Amino acid sequence: MDIIQSIDFQILDFIQEFIRSAFLDPIMRVFSYIGEIGAIWILLGITLLFFRKTRAAGLGVLAAIALSFLAGELCIKNVVARPRPFLINTSAHVNGHAPSGYSFPSGHTSSSFAAVTVLFAMLRDKKWICFSALAVAVLIAFSRIYNYVHYPSDVLCGMLLGIISAIIIVFIFKKTKLDKKLSGDLKYKS
Repeated sequence: MDIIQSIDFQILDFIQEFIRSAFLDPIMRVFSYIGEIGAIWILLGITLLFFRKTRAAGLGVLAAIALSFLAGELCIKNVVARPRPFLINTSAHVNGHAPSGYSFPSGHTSSSFAAVTVLFAMLRDKKWICFSALAVAVLIAFSRIYNYVHYPSDVLCGMLLGIISAIIIVFIFKKTKLDKKLSGDLKYKS
């Protein structure tokens, strides 16, 4: 764990010294803000529910976010209990709001990558939505490191948790044919 934390701080310090700027500070605060409680992804999921062809993806996004939240925020964070980097390196400046709670894994990142993975799996014909969402997810994830509120390993594990959560949800949807039922592609026999 000491090796991982050492690498984490080297990356954090590199970003603070060579990438951080007055221009990027407000941009990174905005991306962290829109990722708060998965708000942007919840809004996207709800919006997708209104259209028959995207209804399954919308429900899939919401279910994957919920699963990643339950696993990450309620279980893993409390078991690992890793303090945030600004609490260890008290000389570091947090860009924006200093969150409470534990650091590992990044909830912003896990919800972002849960949503994006579902989109890529269920909206293959809507590449522009998928790639736009991926760009936002990457910026949200990076903002957490840039703002000094998560370690890079928190973000990487958050990505992994989000992807795994989405894979589980997509598998359930495909296995039960819920995706077809929701989109109207599966006709019911009377």
